[in-house]
Amino acid sequence: MHGQPGTMRAETLDYIQSMLGQLRTMAQSERCDMLAYLIEMAYLEAGEAASGARAAGVEVKRNLAG
Repeated sequence: MHGQPGTMRAETLDYIQSMLGQLRTMAQSERCDMLAYLIEMAYLEAGEAASGARAAGVEVKRNLAG
């Protein structure tokens, strides 16, 4: 888990995204449309940040190998 740079960050962001998905579902079931929308935006942002963290880890690994 700690061996690859960006792995821990990506895992944390994946967890945050998962929790946001659950919160979004709860907000939708309560018909809190604006809240569900804002949570959806945070959900998408967490996914993009996790992808960036994974990409950064791959780039660092390539630089170390090269």
